[in-house]
Amino acid sequence: MKHVAFVFPGQGSQEVGMGKAMYDAYPSVKKLFDEADEALGFSLTKLMFEGPSEELTKTENAQPALLLNSVAINQVLQEHGVKPVVTAGHSLGEYSALVASGALEPIEAVKLVNLRGKLMEEAYPTGKGTMAAVLGLSQEEIERTISEFDGEETVDLANINCPGQIVISGTKEGVEKVSEKLSEAGAKRVLPLNVSGPFHSRLMKPASDDFAKHLSETDVRDADIPVYANVTADEVTDAATIEKLLVEQLYSPVRFQEILEAFVEKDVDAIVEVGHGKVLSGLVRKVKRRMKTFNVQDPASVEPLLEWYKEES
Repeated sequence: MKHVAFVFPGQGSQEVGMGKAMYDAYPSVKKLFDEADEALGFSLTKLMFEGPSEELTKTENAQPALLLNSVAINQVLQEHGVKPVVTAGHSLGEYSALVASGALEPIEAVKLVNLRGKLMEEAYPTGKGTMAAVLGLSQEEIERTISEFDGEETVDLANINCPGQIVISGTKEGVEKVSEKLSEAGAKRVLPLNVSGPFHSRLMKPASDDFAKHLSETDVRDADIPVYANVTADEVTDAATIEKLLVEQLYSPVRFQEILEAFVEKDVDAIVEVGHGKVLSGLVRKVKRRMKTFNVQDPASVEPLLEWYKEES
């Protein structure tokens, strides 16, 4: 039996039209989308399929849309007998991983991340916080530059994605000033990200306090399959620990590079990106160039995975 890890994309991977081909091809996907629309009280499906893009990109819409798309694809793969031995997700994607691992019910998760998105939007004034991707510097060099920054602005590490790709987050002025210093320190590029807030920084703490109250009312169960948590880069199955780490995740860095390194150490046969886009597959190759990867986002991309999975090892 092949051993595969499922990884699930986070915010930024959304695109108008995503999920449509799966919706048309699989009755179980249509049923899940219809149930999500009913639970949310508006047609997330219509927004995903028709846009407008500006509405879909809003955090409170992008998050449930990406999760719904990913968990629907996961459902199709598991119906075909493809089951992961471990899961993980990038930021928002961790919720999809928890659904795939049995810790969250799909519709509960859709409602939860819709709320999460609203709280994240409200946590810090729009336009006052931002994020930037730093290319070509080590984590140590970036941390040193941030620590030497003597301004009153907040800047934190947000995403440790892969060697040479780290995202910083904080106040707009702070990120801009630190970005200049990082360029002077030898960064190949520092790219401002098109986001609405300073996610995964200390500035999200107010959102985490509110989110914790709502999360405590959600049915979070022990995971059947280990999930690698963003906050610790360690596997977790215990429900109480999952809840605690989901709260901390809002204001803590995503340690995705360490998670991928752990998957490599577990000697999985392939890492499958379940959801729209190929961002995570690219990160996998930066961590382990020869690792076999699949991206599954439509019926056409289901088939190659099924063929390989059912081959004799």
